[in-house]
Amino acid sequence: MTETKTTRTARRGRIFPEIQWTSEQFAKRRAEREDFYRRSKEIFDSVKAEYIDTHYGWYMVVEPDSGDYFVDQDEEVVMQQARVMHPGTVRLFLFRINETGVSGTI
Repeated sequence: MTETKTTRTARRGRIFPEIQWTSEQFAKRRAEREDFYRRSKEIFDSVKAEYIDTHYGWYMVVEPDSGDYFVDQDEEVVMQQARVMHPGTVRLFLFRINETGVSGTI
């Protein structure tokens, strides 16, 4: 006796409809991201000298709208601290306390 198999059609494409952005929307989004990074980097650069000798390799999360920043040795902990203090904030920027501020490698 052979079993009959049910054939399922594989889903193709994206689950969500594709977003069609105009070049103006792309440019606006890019400008917003660059402004967010610039404001975050200014805060990081202004306090980096205080922490680089004593907290080298630690993580710093910056919330540029308020100017607040949080420092901890663990990436997860510092993000949680920032989320507790700024629960409605969607965007935070993570830096690593070193010469460049880069928190990872590719």
